[in-house]
Amino acid sequence: MALHPAIAQFNASIGFDIELIDYDLTGSQAHAKMLAQTGIITADEGEQLVQGLEQIRQEYRAGRFTPGIDAEDVHFAVERRLTELVGDVGKKLHTARSRNDQVGTDTRLYLRDQIQQIRQGVRDFQAVLLDLATHHVTTLIPGYTHLQRAQPISLAHHLLAYFEMAQRDWLRLGEIYQRVNMSPLGSGALAGTTFPIDRHYTAHLLKFGSVYENSLDGVSDRDFAIEFLCASSLIMVHLSRLSEEVILWASQEFGFVTLKDSCATGSSIMPQKKNPDVPELVRGKTGRVFGHLQGMLVLMKGLPLAYNKDLQEDKEALFDTVKTTKACLEAMTILFREGLEFKTARLKAAVSEDFSNATDVADYLAAKGVPFREAYNLVGKVVKTSLAANKLLNDLTIDEWKALHPAFEDDIYAAIAPEQVVSARNSFGGTGFDQIRRALESAQHRLASF
Repeated sequence: MALHPAIAQFNASIGFDIELIDYDLTGSQAHAKMLAQTGIITADEGEQLVQGLEQIRQEYRAGRFTPGIDAEDVHFAVERRLTELVGDVGKKLHTARSRNDQVGTDTRLYLRDQIQQIRQGVRDFQAVLLDLATHHVTTLIPGYTHLQRAQPISLAHHLLAYFEMAQRDWLRLGEIYQRVNMSPLGSGALAGTTFPIDRHYTAHLLKFGSVYENSLDGVSDRDFAIEFLCASSLIMVHLSRLSEEVILWASQEFGFVTLKDSCATGSSIMPQKKNPDVPELVRGKTGRVFGHLQGMLVLMKGLPLAYNKDLQEDKEALFDTVKTTKACLEAMTILFREGLEFKTARLKAAVSEDFSNATDVADYLAAKGVPFREAYNLVGKVVKTSLAANKLLNDLTIDEWKALHPAFEDDIYAAIAPEQVVSARNSFGGTGFDQIRRALESAQHRLASF
Protein backbone atom coordinates (compact mmCIF):
# COMPACT_ATOMS: atom_id res chain seq x y z
CA MET A 1 0.00 0.00 0.00
CA ALA A 2 1.40 3.40 -0.99
CA LEU A 3 2.08 6.10 1.56
CA HIS A 4 -0.66 8.64 2.03
CA PRO A 5 0.34 11.71 -0.04
CA ALA A 6 0.44 13.94 3.05
CA ILE A 7 2.61 11.41 4.90
CA ALA A 8 4.92 11.12 1.89
CA GLN A 9 5.29 14.89 1.94
CA PHE A 10 5.81 14.90 5.70
CA ASN A 11 8.40 12.12 5.49
CA ALA A 12 10.43 13.51 2.60
CA SER A 13 13.62 15.49 3.02
CA ILE A 14 14.49 16.04 -0.65
CA GLY A 15 13.32 19.65 -0.36
CA PHE A 16 16.32 20.53 1.79
CA ASP A 17 18.83 17.67 1.73
CA ILE A 18 19.42 18.24 -2.00
CA GLU A 19 21.96 20.67 -0.52
CA LEU A 20 24.10 17.58 0.10
CA ILE A 21 24.06 16.23 -3.44
CA ASP A 22 27.67 17.07 -4.32
CA TYR A 23 28.84 15.48 -1.10
CA ASP A 24 26.57 12.47 -1.58
CA LEU A 25 28.01 11.91 -5.05
CA THR A 26 31.58 12.24 -3.78
CA GLY A 27 30.95 9.83 -0.92
CA SER A 28 29.24 7.36 -3.24
CA GLN A 29 32.13 7.46 -5.67
CA ALA A 30 34.53 6.59 -2.86
CA HIS A 31 32.24 3.76 -1.76
CA ALA A 32 32.07 2.39 -5.32
CA LYS A 33 35.86 2.47 -5.63
CA MET A 34 36.17 0.62 -2.33
CA LEU A 35 33.68 -2.06 -3.43
CA ALA A 36 35.77 -2.62 -6.55
CA GLN A 37 39.09 -2.49 -4.70
CA THR A 38 37.96 -5.17 -2.24
CA GLY A 39 36.47 -7.38 -4.96
CA ILE A 40 32.90 -7.04 -3.76
CA ILE A 41 32.07 -5.81 -7.27
CA THR A 42 34.22 -5.95 -10.41
CA ALA A 43 36.55 -3.18 -11.47
CA ASP A 44 34.38 -2.54 -14.53
CA GLU A 45 31.27 -2.25 -12.39
CA GLY A 46 33.07 0.14 -10.09
CA GLU A 47 34.11 2.31 -13.04
CA GLN A 48 30.54 2.36 -14.38
CA LEU A 49 29.27 3.51 -11.00
CA VAL A 50 31.89 6.23 -10.66
CA GLN A 51 31.25 7.54 -14.17
CA GLY A 52 27.48 7.40 -13.74
CA LEU A 53 27.70 9.36 -10.49
CA GLU A 54 29.85 11.97 -12.19
CA GLN A 55 27.28 12.31 -14.96
CA ILE A 56 24.60 12.95 -12.36
CA ARG A 57 26.81 15.69 -10.88
CA GLN A 58 27.07 17.40 -14.25
CA GLU A 59 23.33 17.01 -14.88
CA TYR A 60 22.54 18.59 -11.53
CA ARG A 61 24.90 21.50 -12.08
CA ALA A 62 23.38 22.10 -15.51
CA GLY A 63 19.87 22.07 -14.04
CA ARG A 64 18.84 18.86 -15.81
CA PHE A 65 18.52 16.73 -12.66
CA THR A 66 15.80 18.11 -10.39
CA PRO A 67 14.33 15.30 -8.27
CA GLY A 68 10.89 15.90 -6.78
CA ILE A 69 9.01 14.73 -3.74
CA ASP A 70 8.68 11.18 -5.08
CA ALA A 71 12.43 10.75 -4.55
CA GLU A 72 11.99 11.12 -0.76
CA ASP A 73 15.63 12.07 -0.15
CA VAL A 74 18.81 12.93 -2.03
CA HIS A 75 20.28 9.44 -1.55
CA PHE A 76 17.38 7.61 -3.18
CA ALA A 77 17.16 10.25 -5.91
CA VAL A 78 20.80 9.68 -6.85
CA GLU A 79 20.53 5.90 -6.74
CA ARG A 80 17.40 5.90 -8.89
CA ARG A 81 18.96 8.17 -11.50
CA LEU A 82 22.15 6.10 -11.45
CA THR A 83 20.18 2.94 -12.23
CA GLU A 84 18.53 4.74 -15.13
CA LEU A 85 21.98 5.61 -16.48
CA VAL A 86 23.94 2.38 -15.96
CA GLY A 87 21.24 -0.23 -15.54
CA ASP A 88 21.22 -2.93 -12.87
CA VAL A 89 24.82 -2.17 -11.96
CA GLY A 90 23.44 0.96 -10.29
CA LYS A 91 21.58 -1.23 -7.83
CA LYS A 92 24.92 -2.56 -6.55
CA LEU A 93 26.04 0.83 -5.23
CA HIS A 94 24.22 0.36 -1.96
CA THR A 95 26.00 -2.89 -1.21
CA ALA A 96 27.54 -2.83 2.31
CA ARG A 97 26.08 0.59 3.03
CA SER A 98 23.03 2.02 4.81
CA ARG A 99 21.44 5.40 4.41
CA ASN A 100 22.38 5.86 8.07
CA ASP A 101 26.14 5.87 7.50
CA GLN A 102 25.64 7.48 4.10
CA VAL A 103 23.88 10.56 5.44
CA GLY A 104 26.38 10.80 8.28
CA THR A 105 29.20 10.82 5.73
CA ASP A 106 27.49 13.42 3.54
CA THR A 107 26.85 15.72 6.48
CA ARG A 108 30.45 15.56 7.65
CA LEU A 109 31.78 16.22 4.15
CA TYR A 110 29.45 19.21 3.86
CA LEU A 111 30.29 20.64 7.26
CA ARG A 112 34.00 20.10 6.79
CA ASP A 113 33.85 22.22 3.65
CA GLN A 114 31.69 24.90 5.26
CA ILE A 115 33.92 25.20 8.31
CA GLN A 116 36.85 26.05 6.06
CA GLN A 117 34.78 28.69 4.28
CA ILE A 118 33.60 30.22 7.54
CA ARG A 119 37.16 30.26 8.89
CA GLN A 120 38.16 32.23 5.80
CA GLY A 121 35.26 34.59 6.47
CA VAL A 122 36.57 35.10 10.00
CA ARG A 123 40.03 35.84 8.61
CA ASP A 124 38.59 38.40 6.18
CA PHE A 125 36.76 40.09 9.06
CA GLN A 126 39.94 40.13 11.16
CA ALA A 127 41.90 41.66 8.28
CA VAL A 128 39.47 44.59 8.09
CA LEU A 129 39.61 45.14 11.85
CA LEU A 130 43.40 45.03 11.74
CA ASP A 131 43.56 47.51 8.88
CA LEU A 132 41.26 49.92 10.72
CA ALA A 133 43.22 49.51 13.94
CA THR A 134 46.47 50.28 12.13
CA HIS A 135 45.03 53.62 11.02
CA HIS A 136 43.63 54.53 14.44
CA VAL A 137 46.43 53.85 16.92
CA THR A 138 46.38 57.41 18.28
CA THR A 139 42.65 57.99 17.79
CA LEU A 140 41.07 58.04 21.22
CA ILE A 141 37.60 56.82 22.15
CA PRO A 142 35.83 56.73 25.51
CA GLY A 143 36.07 53.34 27.17
CA TYR A 144 33.04 52.16 29.09
CA THR A 145 32.10 49.90 31.95
CA HIS A 146 28.41 49.49 32.83
CA LEU A 147 27.89 51.72 29.75
CA GLN A 148 29.30 54.59 31.81
CA ARG A 149 32.39 56.56 30.80
CA ALA A 150 35.36 54.82 32.45
CA GLN A 151 38.75 55.61 30.88
CA PRO A 152 39.85 56.81 27.45
CA ILE A 153 41.42 54.16 25.25
CA SER A 154 42.91 53.87 21.81
CA LEU A 155 40.32 53.12 19.15
CA ALA A 156 42.79 50.54 17.83
CA HIS A 157 42.69 48.82 21.23
CA HIS A 158 38.91 48.62 21.03
CA LEU A 159 38.98 47.16 17.51
CA LEU A 160 41.71 44.67 18.42
CA ALA A 161 39.53 43.34 21.24
CA TYR A 162 37.17 42.06 18.54
CA PHE A 163 40.15 40.77 16.55
CA GLU A 164 41.02 38.62 19.58
CA MET A 165 37.45 37.33 19.86
CA ALA A 166 37.53 36.41 16.18
CA GLN A 167 40.89 34.71 16.67
CA ARG A 168 39.33 32.42 19.25
CA ASP A 169 36.48 31.75 16.82
CA TRP A 170 38.98 30.80 14.12
CA LEU A 171 40.90 28.50 16.45
CA ARG A 172 37.71 26.97 17.86
CA LEU A 173 36.45 26.08 14.39
CA GLY A 174 39.80 24.48 13.63
CA GLU A 175 39.53 22.30 16.70
CA ILE A 176 35.98 21.26 15.82
CA TYR A 177 37.09 20.47 12.28
CA GLN A 178 39.19 17.61 13.67
CA ARG A 179 36.11 15.98 15.18
CA VAL A 180 34.04 16.62 12.06
CA ASN A 181 36.77 15.00 9.98
CA MET A 182 35.93 11.42 11.04
CA SER A 183 34.41 8.86 8.68
CA PRO A 184 31.30 6.90 9.71
CA LEU A 185 31.14 5.22 6.28
CA GLY A 186 31.04 1.46 6.70
CA SER A 187 29.15 1.59 9.98
CA GLY A 188 26.10 0.31 8.12
CA ALA A 189 22.70 0.73 9.69
CA LEU A 190 24.19 0.33 13.16
CA ALA A 191 26.27 -2.88 13.40
CA GLY A 192 28.70 -2.84 10.48
CA THR A 193 28.42 -5.27 7.57
CA THR A 194 29.18 -8.87 6.63
CA PHE A 195 31.03 -7.76 3.48
CA PRO A 196 34.85 -7.48 3.54
CA ILE A 197 34.86 -3.68 3.23
CA ASP A 198 37.86 -1.43 3.84
CA ARG A 199 36.72 1.56 5.88
CA HIS A 200 40.18 3.06 6.02
CA TYR A 201 40.39 3.05 2.23
CA THR A 202 37.19 5.10 1.84
CA ALA A 203 38.36 7.40 4.62
CA HIS A 204 41.61 7.92 2.72
CA LEU A 205 39.79 8.64 -0.55
CA LEU A 206 37.56 11.19 1.19
CA LYS A 207 40.49 12.71 3.09
CA PHE A 208 39.03 11.94 6.51
CA GLY A 209 41.54 12.04 9.31
CA SER A 210 40.17 8.97 11.08
CA VAL A 211 37.26 6.54 11.21
CA TYR A 212 34.71 5.96 13.95
CA GLU A 213 35.79 3.11 16.18
CA ASN A 214 32.22 2.11 17.03
CA SER A 215 29.53 1.60 14.40
CA LEU A 216 26.68 2.53 16.77
CA ASP A 217 28.43 5.79 17.58
CA GLY A 218 29.24 6.37 13.93
CA VAL A 219 25.63 6.50 12.76
CA SER A 220 24.14 8.26 15.79
CA ASP A 221 26.75 10.86 16.70
CA ARG A 222 25.81 14.50 16.20
CA ASP A 223 28.22 15.95 18.76
CA PHE A 224 30.18 17.47 15.90
CA ALA A 225 27.09 19.30 14.68
CA ILE A 226 26.30 20.62 18.15
CA GLU A 227 29.89 21.79 18.57
CA PHE A 228 29.66 23.60 15.26
CA LEU A 229 26.41 25.27 16.31
CA CYS A 230 28.09 26.30 19.58
CA ALA A 231 31.04 27.80 17.69
CA SER A 232 28.69 29.59 15.29
CA SER A 233 26.69 30.93 18.21
CA LEU A 234 29.86 32.42 19.70
CA ILE A 235 30.77 34.00 16.38
CA MET A 236 27.32 35.55 16.35
CA VAL A 237 27.70 36.71 19.97
CA HIS A 238 30.84 38.59 18.99
CA LEU A 239 29.30 40.07 15.86
CA SER A 240 26.18 41.04 17.80
CA ARG A 241 28.16 42.79 20.55
CA LEU A 242 30.01 44.81 17.94
CA SER A 243 26.74 45.50 16.15
CA GLU A 244 25.23 46.89 19.32
CA GLU A 245 28.20 49.23 19.70
CA VAL A 246 27.91 50.43 16.11
CA ILE A 247 24.21 51.11 16.65
CA LEU A 248 25.05 53.21 19.72
CA TRP A 249 27.99 54.93 18.05
CA ALA A 250 25.83 55.90 15.05
CA SER A 251 23.13 57.48 17.22
CA GLN A 252 22.93 61.24 17.60
CA GLU A 253 23.57 60.84 21.32
CA PHE A 254 27.01 59.30 20.68
CA GLY A 255 27.85 60.54 17.18
CA PHE A 256 31.07 58.51 17.00
CA VAL A 257 30.54 57.12 13.48
CA THR A 258 28.83 58.09 10.27
CA LEU A 259 27.12 55.31 8.31
CA LYS A 260 27.57 55.48 4.56
CA ASP A 261 24.71 55.05 2.14
CA SER A 262 26.17 51.78 0.82
CA CYS A 263 25.35 50.05 4.11
CA ALA A 264 22.36 51.97 5.52
CA THR A 265 18.87 52.97 4.48
CA GLY A 266 16.66 55.93 5.24
CA SER A 267 13.34 55.97 7.00
CA SER A 268 10.20 55.51 4.91
CA ILE A 269 8.66 58.68 6.40
CA MET A 270 11.49 60.57 8.17
CA PRO A 271 14.00 61.88 5.61
CA GLN A 272 16.55 62.94 8.21
CA LYS A 273 17.13 59.38 9.49
CA LYS A 274 19.73 56.85 8.45
CA ASN A 275 19.12 53.37 9.82
CA PRO A 276 21.90 50.96 10.88
CA ASP A 277 20.40 48.04 8.97
CA VAL A 278 23.45 45.79 8.89
CA PRO A 279 24.20 45.74 12.63
CA GLU A 280 20.50 45.52 13.49
CA LEU A 281 20.03 42.51 11.23
CA VAL A 282 23.14 40.82 12.59
CA ARG A 283 21.88 41.41 16.12
CA GLY A 284 18.52 39.92 15.15
CA LYS A 285 19.91 36.92 13.30
CA THR A 286 22.00 36.01 16.33
CA GLY A 287 18.88 34.76 18.07
CA ARG A 288 18.11 32.62 15.06
CA VAL A 289 21.43 30.79 15.36
CA PHE A 290 20.96 30.41 19.12
CA GLY A 291 17.61 28.79 18.39
CA HIS A 292 19.20 26.21 16.11
CA LEU A 293 21.67 25.27 18.84
CA GLN A 294 18.91 24.89 21.40
CA GLY A 295 16.84 22.89 18.93
CA MET A 296 19.69 20.48 18.23
CA LEU A 297 20.35 19.92 21.93
CA VAL A 298 16.69 19.15 22.53
CA LEU A 299 16.62 16.93 19.44
CA MET A 300 19.47 14.78 20.75
CA LYS A 301 18.75 14.62 24.45
CA GLY A 302 16.36 11.67 24.40
CA LEU A 303 17.46 9.61 21.41
CA PRO A 304 18.31 5.95 22.12
CA LEU A 305 20.99 4.29 20.00
CA ALA A 306 21.31 4.09 17.14
CA TYR A 307 19.78 6.05 14.24
CA ASN A 308 16.31 7.60 14.59
CA LYS A 309 14.28 9.51 12.03
CA ASP A 310 14.45 12.51 14.37
CA LEU A 311 17.96 13.05 13.05
CA GLN A 312 16.51 14.21 9.75
CA GLU A 313 15.84 17.45 11.63
CA ASP A 314 19.54 18.26 11.99
CA LYS A 315 19.96 19.32 8.36
CA GLU A 316 17.90 22.49 8.18
CA ALA A 317 19.42 23.77 11.42
CA LEU A 318 22.93 23.18 10.07
CA PHE A 319 22.22 24.59 6.63
CA ASP A 320 20.59 27.75 7.98
CA THR A 321 23.31 28.29 10.58
CA VAL A 322 25.99 28.02 7.92
CA LYS A 323 24.14 30.40 5.62
CA THR A 324 23.39 32.91 8.38
CA THR A 325 26.88 32.92 9.89
CA LYS A 326 28.57 33.34 6.52
CA ALA A 327 26.19 36.15 5.53
CA CYS A 328 26.67 38.02 8.81
CA LEU A 329 30.46 37.74 8.65
CA GLU A 330 30.44 39.08 5.10
CA ALA A 331 28.04 41.91 5.92
CA MET A 332 30.05 43.06 8.94
CA THR A 333 33.28 42.84 6.95
CA ILE A 334 31.81 45.08 4.26
CA LEU A 335 30.40 47.47 6.86
CA PHE A 336 33.75 47.98 8.54
CA ARG A 337 35.69 48.06 5.29
CA GLU A 338 33.58 50.63 3.47
CA GLY A 339 30.30 51.31 5.24
CA LEU A 340 31.23 53.52 8.18
CA GLU A 341 33.61 56.30 9.09
CA PHE A 342 34.82 57.23 12.56
CA LYS A 343 34.25 60.90 13.39
CA THR A 344 37.68 61.62 14.86
CA ALA A 345 36.89 65.22 15.84
CA ARG A 346 33.86 64.08 17.83
CA LEU A 347 35.90 61.30 19.45
CA LYS A 348 38.61 63.75 20.43
CA ALA A 349 36.05 66.01 22.05
CA ALA A 350 34.37 63.08 23.77
CA VAL A 351 37.47 62.04 25.70
CA SER A 352 37.95 65.61 26.92
CA GLU A 353 34.49 66.28 28.28
CA ASP A 354 34.24 63.95 31.25
CA PHE A 355 36.03 62.67 34.36
CA SER A 356 37.49 59.54 32.80
CA ASN A 357 40.97 60.80 33.79
CA ALA A 358 40.10 60.68 37.50
CA THR A 359 41.94 57.40 38.05
CA ASP A 360 45.06 59.04 36.69
CA VAL A 361 44.86 61.73 39.34
CA ALA A 362 44.85 59.00 41.97
CA ASP A 363 47.74 57.25 40.19
CA TYR A 364 49.61 60.58 40.10
CA LEU A 365 49.34 60.96 43.86
CA ALA A 366 50.19 57.29 44.47
CA ALA A 367 53.36 57.72 42.39
CA LYS A 368 54.31 60.57 44.74
CA GLY A 369 53.96 58.36 47.81
CA VAL A 370 50.36 58.98 48.80
CA PRO A 371 48.64 55.68 49.70
CA PHE A 372 46.35 54.76 46.80
CA ARG A 373 43.20 54.38 48.89
CA GLU A 374 43.77 57.82 50.40
CA ALA A 375 44.38 59.23 46.95
CA TYR A 376 41.24 57.48 45.62
CA ASN A 377 39.06 59.02 48.34
CA LEU A 378 40.57 62.45 47.77
CA VAL A 379 39.91 62.33 44.02
CA GLY A 380 36.34 61.22 44.66
CA LYS A 381 35.80 64.41 46.65
CA VAL A 382 37.49 66.46 43.91
CA VAL A 383 35.15 65.04 41.27
CA LYS A 384 32.09 65.76 43.40
CA THR A 385 33.26 69.34 44.04
CA SER A 386 34.07 69.89 40.36
CA LEU A 387 30.68 68.59 39.25
CA ALA A 388 29.00 71.01 41.62
CA ALA A 389 31.09 73.86 40.16
CA ASN A 390 30.45 72.68 36.58
CA LYS A 391 34.17 72.18 36.04
CA LEU A 392 36.31 69.41 34.59
CA LEU A 393 39.53 68.33 36.31
CA ASN A 394 41.71 70.09 33.78
CA ASP A 395 39.80 73.34 34.52
CA LEU A 396 41.14 73.46 38.09
CA THR A 397 43.91 75.98 38.73
CA ILE A 398 47.22 74.87 40.22
CA ASP A 399 46.29 76.69 43.42
CA GLU A 400 43.08 74.67 43.62
CA TRP A 401 45.08 71.46 43.10
CA LYS A 402 47.58 72.38 45.83
CA ALA A 403 44.76 73.24 48.18
CA LEU A 404 43.59 69.66 47.76
CA HIS A 405 47.02 68.15 48.40
CA PRO A 406 50.54 69.66 48.48
CA ALA A 407 51.88 66.84 46.28
CA PHE A 408 50.25 68.37 43.19
CA GLU A 409 52.59 70.21 40.82
CA ASP A 410 52.24 71.82 37.41
CA ASP A 411 52.84 68.42 35.76
CA ILE A 412 49.36 67.31 36.83
CA TYR A 413 47.92 68.85 33.65
CA ALA A 414 50.14 66.75 31.40
CA ALA A 415 49.42 63.66 33.48
CA ILE A 416 45.66 63.93 32.99
CA ALA A 417 45.68 64.93 29.32
CA PRO A 418 43.76 62.24 27.39
CA GLU A 419 46.72 61.29 25.17
CA GLN A 420 48.94 60.82 28.23
CA VAL A 421 46.23 58.93 30.10
CA VAL A 422 46.15 56.41 27.24
CA SER A 423 49.87 56.35 26.56
CA ALA A 424 50.71 55.72 30.21
CA ARG A 425 48.78 52.43 30.31
CA ASN A 426 51.70 50.51 28.92
CA SER A 427 51.30 47.25 30.81
CA PHE A 428 51.26 44.16 28.59
CA GLY A 429 47.96 44.01 26.76
CA GLY A 430 47.03 47.55 27.75
CA THR A 431 45.90 50.51 25.67
CA GLY A 432 49.26 52.34 25.71
CA PHE A 433 50.43 53.25 22.24
CA ASP A 434 53.59 51.13 22.51
CA GLN A 435 51.46 48.16 23.53
CA ILE A 436 49.08 48.78 20.65
CA ARG A 437 51.94 48.70 18.16
CA ARG A 438 53.16 45.45 19.68
CA ALA A 439 49.61 44.05 19.50
CA LEU A 440 49.33 45.06 15.86
CA GLU A 441 52.51 43.15 15.03
CA SER A 442 51.23 40.11 16.92
CA ALA A 443 47.86 40.28 15.16
CA GLN A 444 49.53 40.61 11.76
CA HIS A 445 51.68 37.57 12.44
CA ARG A 446 48.71 35.46 13.54
CA LEU A 447 46.62 36.61 10.61
CA ALA A 448 49.33 35.42 8.23
CA SER A 449 49.51 31.97 9.83
CA PHE A 450 47.08 29.33 8.67
